[in-house]
Amino acid sequence: MNPPDTDTGLLSPGWAGSPAADATGDGAFLQALLDAEAALTRAQSALGLAPAEAATAVARAAEASRFDVRSLAERARAGGNPVIPLVAELTGAVGAEYGPYVHRGATSQDIMDTAAMLVAHRTLGLVLADLARVAEALARLAAEHRTTVLPGRTLTQHAVPTTFGLKAAGWRALVLDARDRVTAVRGSLPVQLGGAAGTLAAFAVYGAEDATALVAAYAREAGLGIPVLPWHTLRTPIADLAGCLAFTAGALGRIAADVLTLSRTEIAELAEDSGGGSSAMPHKANPVRSTLIAAAARRAPHLAATLYGSLVAEDERPAGAWHAEWEPLRELLRLTGGAARDAAELTEGLRVNAAAMREHLDLTHGLIVSERLSAELAPVLGRARAKTLLTELARRSHTEDRTLAELLAEEPELKDLDLADLTDPARYTGSATALTDRALERR
Repeated sequence: MNPPDTDTGLLSPGWAGSPAADATGDGAFLQALLDAEAALTRAQSALGLAPAEAATAVARAAEASRFDVRSLAERARAGGNPVIPLVAELTGAVGAEYGPYVHRGATSQDIMDTAAMLVAHRTLGLVLADLARVAEALARLAAEHRTTVLPGRTLTQHAVPTTFGLKAAGWRALVLDARDRVTAVRGSLPVQLGGAAGTLAAFAVYGAEDATALVAAYAREAGLGIPVLPWHTLRTPIADLAGCLAFTAGALGRIAADVLTLSRTEIAELAEDSGGGSSAMPHKANPVRSTLIAAAARRAPHLAATLYGSLVAEDERPAGAWHAEWEPLRELLRLTGGAARDAAELTEGLRVNAAAMREHLDLTHGLIVSERLSAELAPVLGRARAKTLLTELARRSHTEDRTLAELLAEEPELKDLDLADLTDPARYTGSATALTDRALERR
């Protein structure tokens, strides 16, 4: 049983139980810190700066299960970060002969930043897998409903007809934009290695003829990118993560916002495959997946703002700016990972009520095609007369509870027009189908 104060996501159902939760937990971050230390020793060994036996000994000891994460967390307060007590314990676990090769030449921020990049790299891989599921599900929906007509809504009101295929294609375009951003950022995440003040000076003392070669070897061992400079106060990698994660949460939130609106009881054009229940109302099937995604999208920008704020980092290593990144970065990874998991489930099971969509096209008595009629009637009646007539008929349509087509049919000037065609919402979707098809060409 977990201790009562263990963070299991009790108040975070959006990410609880998700792959991202496992990849960002204390145990995962502890393992990333140990992986960063082991990679550094391996890099030094590869360049002849440490014996191969030292690399083996550190790798063998660098198992998170061997360490008490709670004790490390409590002792981190003394030095302001968990690397200090961890290095002491790891050194002891390696033993007297090879212990001196643990953390040699590095500073705490080197290990913390590298571990953060490892956690981010691993978590973003999970996010990308779920984004691929979302994109595939949306492609199926867009293709299936490329000609399914529904009211286009602007400023909450019916505007002109559109298609659900185009809407789903638009959602997919945002998801692919997010995928591309996440992919680019994931591929650029670098190791951090600079030593006490970013000069790599200590590594020369330990025998490195070219300390920059050690940075490259470290990157290879860690599986991360090679930075041009130590980035203790050059926080581009963190800012890039903030941007791509907040964008991804927002892109998924855009889908959730539409689903939440269109699944309202009085609209019911969409429905989640299996809604959540209510503690008080047995009849309810709440759109829970969309709700959790929307919650993540609301929080993500504020977490990203904290990370952007940490760009203002003074000196060669800052006090506070670097430390302020750890929790919001982890929470942003968790939120976005959870939202991607929920979006995959949402889109794969989304139910589309095409009959309700068609029915709602008639709620305005045919006025949803007034834009088309304005253009079509102008050559027949003149622009001023067409506008006056449509304004009057729109009023009568509401007061007399009659359709616009019925009222137009009573106008002698329009007897030669195919009013059935002109007032059919399904015949006024413009290039929606072509736009959908074009969007689906993107891979």
